[in-house]
Amino acid sequence: MSLASQTIKGLQTLLQKKEIQPKEIIDSVAEAAAVRDGAIGGYLGLDQELAHRDAEEISGGVLAGIPIGIKDLLNVKGQPCGCASKILSNYIAPYDATSIAKLRASGGVPFGRANMDEFAMGSSNENSSIKPVHNPWDLERIPGGSSGGSAAIVAADEAIAALGSDTGGSIRQPAAFCGCVGLKPTYGRVSRFGLTAFASSLDQIGPLTKTVEDAAILLGAISGGDKNDSTCLDESVPDYVADLQGDIKGMKLGMPKEFFGEGIDPAIRASVEEAAKQFESLGAEIVEVSLPHTEQAVAVYYIIATAEASANLARFDGVRYGYRAPDAENLGEQYAKSRAQGFGNEVKLRILLGTYVLSSGYYDAYYLRAQKLRTLIRQDFTSAFETVDAIIGPVSPIAPFKIGENVSDPLAMYLADIYTISANLAGICGLSLPCGYMTPSDGQRELPIGLQILGAPFDEGKVLKLGHNFEQSTEWHQRRPSLG
Repeated sequence: MSLASQTIKGLQTLLQKKEIQPKEIIDSVAEAAAVRDGAIGGYLGLDQELAHRDAEEISGGVLAGIPIGIKDLLNVKGQPCGCASKILSNYIAPYDATSIAKLRASGGVPFGRANMDEFAMGSSNENSSIKPVHNPWDLERIPGGSSGGSAAIVAADEAIAALGSDTGGSIRQPAAFCGCVGLKPTYGRVSRFGLTAFASSLDQIGPLTKTVEDAAILLGAISGGDKNDSTCLDESVPDYVADLQGDIKGMKLGMPKEFFGEGIDPAIRASVEEAAKQFESLGAEIVEVSLPHTEQAVAVYYIIATAEASANLARFDGVRYGYRAPDAENLGEQYAKSRAQGFGNEVKLRILLGTYVLSSGYYDAYYLRAQKLRTLIRQDFTSAFETVDAIIGPVSPIAPFKIGENVSDPLAMYLADIYTISANLAGICGLSLPCGYMTPSDGQRELPIGLQILGAPFDEGKVLKLGHNFEQSTEWHQRRPSLG
C-alpha cells in the first residue's frame, strides 16, 4: 500500500514510530497525482519543493508532516488563489487564511490547489474556467461541486485529505458522488477569514477525508475562535476524536418524509433505508420527522446566495488585483470589460440574479420574503431536534450524471442540491459518508451513494460518532475506484 492511500490516522502511527518521514508522504502524493490526475483534473497546481520546505519547519502537532489538499478559494501565503477563475488568474495570496494558519499550527502541510467550480458556483465542477474535474469512479461523469476537485483527489488517493467549502452542499455532495467522507461544520465553528466569499451567511470550510475519524482529526485542527471573523464561535474546541468512542444505543434518528418523495432514484432510496436498518441494529431508534419547508429551500437559497454573491464579487473589478481587460479605453469600460471577460457564464448569471433580487421594487418581493422563509426552515430543524438526536437521509436524489448532460438545464442542476441546501440555510452541521453503490441505467461502472447525517448547531461530535459507528460496522468506506 502506497503512503498516498493511507489515512491521516494511519500516517500518524507511522510518523510517531519514525518509520517514515513527511517528505516521503509528500512524494507519494505527488507521484499518485502524476499518474492519475491527467485523467481526473482534480489539481490546478502542486508545489512539491515548497511542501518539502514547509515540512522541514514542522516541530509537532496532530497533523505533523501530513500534506492536505486545499480548495482553490482558500488563501495560502505565497501561492495562487484563483478560485478556478480567469479574473483571478494572476493573484498570489499575501496571507494565510485562519484555517490554513490553524492547519500549519497542527503540523499540517498545505499541498496543492484543488480544482473547483468557479467561485464555488456549481454542483458539477464543470464551471471551472481551467478544466472540468472527472469522477474517479467513472471518468465520463461529474464528481459533484463545487468542491469536486477536493473530493476527487481524496477518493483517487491523490491526497491524504483535503479542505473544501460548503455553501449549499459543496462538500457533502462531492463526497457522496466520489465515495469519501465530507463534513460541513456548523456556521461559526470554523473561521471564514481568508476564504474567498461566495455567500457570507452560508459559506463554511470543512474537511474531505477517507474516514470519519480523519474528518474528526482535521475538524479539530481547523476549528476555534478568530478575532478576524466576528461570526466565528470563540470557545474551546471539543475533542472530536474522543467523541467517537462508545456505542449509539438509545439514540433517536429522524428520517424526513420530504426526503423520500418523488424524484429520488430508487437505488439511492433503498441504500439509505438499508443504512437506517443498520443504525437500528446498532441500537438506535428510527422515527419519521417532517421538514415541511424543504420544497422551498432551493428557491430561498438561490435568492439569498446570489444576492450575497453579487455584493461579494463586486470587489473583482480589474482595479486592485486580478485580470484587467487590455482593450479598455476608459474606467467604465475597464470595469465592464474586465468583469465580462474575467467571469464565466454561471458566475455572471448568479451576479445578475442577485443584483435583480436586491434592486428597488423587487427587494421585498424576493429577498425579504426569502429571509422570512429561511427563518421557517431553521425552525423546522429546531422542532425536529427537540425530538431526535440527529437526522439521516440521502445526500442527493440522483447519481452523478455525465459531463455535459445538464449544462443547458440549470434547474436540473440546482434541484440536485435539494437535500443539502437546507442545512446551510439553517446553519447546522452535516456529514456525508458512503452507504452503498449503484450502477445507473445509462452506465457500466459502479458509483457511490452517500448517506447524510444532520445535527443540531455545534453537534459535530454527535454526528461524527454516529457516522463512525455506521462506518465501522460496514465496508462501504473500504472501496476505492480502480485507477492506474
